[in-house]
Amino acid sequence: MLPDPVLRLEAVRVVAAGDGEPVVLLDGLDWTVRPGERWVVLGPNGAGKTTLLRLASLHLHPTAGRVEVLGHELGRVDVRRLRRRIGLVSPALADMLRPDVPALDVVMSAREAALETWWHTYGPDDRARARELLSRTGTAHLADRRFGTLSSGERQRVLLARSLWGDPGLVLLDEPTAGLDLGGREQLVARLTELARDPATPPTVLVTHHVEEIPPGFTHALLLRGGRALAAGPLDAVLTAEALGRLFGVPLVLDRRDGRWAARAPHGPAGGSRADEGEQAWA
Repeated sequence: MLPDPVLRLEAVRVVAAGDGEPVVLLDGLDWTVRPGERWVVLGPNGAGKTTLLRLASLHLHPTAGRVEVLGHELGRVDVRRLRRRIGLVSPALADMLRPDVPALDVVMSAREAALETWWHTYGPDDRARARELLSRTGTAHLADRRFGTLSSGERQRVLLARSLWGDPGLVLLDEPTAGLDLGGREQLVARLTELARDPATPPTVLVTHHVEEIPPGFTHALLLRGGRALAAGPLDAVLTAEALGRLFGVPLVLDRRDGRWAARAPHGPAGGSRADEGEQAWA
């Protein structure tokens, strides 16, 4: 028997007001995440990825359909309390944090799903736990640094530490490598790889545009285009050159080496490529 899902969407539709006609952001989406799974959500700009994470993080209600998070149905639960059980790393969260807040406080304030510590009382155990989580993401040395003085990569790893506070039931990562240079990206992917391979890490959902950012240890993939799922399931079965070609609307060659993926346009006349250059597909 399959374990109960930590996240389930059934026939979900999200419609937003546009300048003229309403805009459909998600359309009839079915998706389930279960314990032990690490999902990557891939898709082009405008695919509905951010909308999907807003639903999963309890910051948006669907226009139609059903969303269930950690056993509770959205619309029938106090989302303020349930959000404490969801770890979130997103550009929107980073933008809401004051630059003067120490990295230790950024992590520690996750206890109350807050942005600062002055609203609540924290003790030595809370500070020790925050330092432990910073150490887990390789940022213990940044504990007393102000968030605004950190590099983009350091900020993302501090937010990753925050997302693990309180033994969350679900971790959501919204393009955590966006804006990072190559070194910062690889450091973050390495930390995500360690977490993905750790059985104690909660079910995780990573949103990205790029297969190169998929950490080894991730198990499943959802391919999203135009608010609809093109494919969903085990990563090795779903992530093919043919599927990526359909997803992004261009011919692609897909390679895998040492557990890491890479996609590129094919070389040669009329897009041809040598057989040893990887799996090729045309949209």
